[in-house]
Amino acid sequence: MARLSHLDRHGAARMVDISAKPETAREATARGAVRMQAATLQAISEGTLPKGDVLIVARIAGIQAAKRTSELIPLCHPLPLTLVEVDCTPDAALPGIRIESRVRCTARTGAEMEALTAVTVTALTIYDMAKSADRWMTIESIQLEGKRGGKSGRVTRPPGTPRTSESGSRRGTRRAAAGTA
Repeated sequence: MARLSHLDRHGAARMVDISAKPETAREATARGAVRMQAATLQAISEGTLPKGDVLIVARIAGIQAAKRTSELIPLCHPLPLTLVEVDCTPDAALPGIRIESRVRCTARTGAEMEALTAVTVTALTIYDMAKSADRWMTIESIQLEGKRGGKSGRVTRPPGTPRTSESGSRRGTRRAAAGTA
């Protein structure tokens, strides 16, 4: 079994020292979904829920969450993000919303946690804004899809590994993106 990098030789939690690692361009993508009743999906798509435009608010929440990941996860390094994209795609076949995030930075460590945090908080925001219509929505299959940069280069989810969004596409979605300095 691989040694856990966030534990010192005594088993105590620590933040990993990355000062000797070179800065490289990094990117990570993640996916997840919120499953709901068809009527709830229709109300979200039509913008008729009492809390307003669920997808716009959820995307902005996901972007903000990616930027604040190191405040939420104790041993996570703060990263100078240069791009955060969050796509929310209504899917009648689910029924629900498929979520995908992409995060970029130039840093000494990867952006996987930021991509996963963006998807997670987007899903939680969808749930919060639509719970008056559907208390039994399910947040599911939040997963890293791929990353690039650093020592390991490009890594993608292996063939045969379950995916959240086999048929999901980035085309035809409303997307919010934030480039941050």
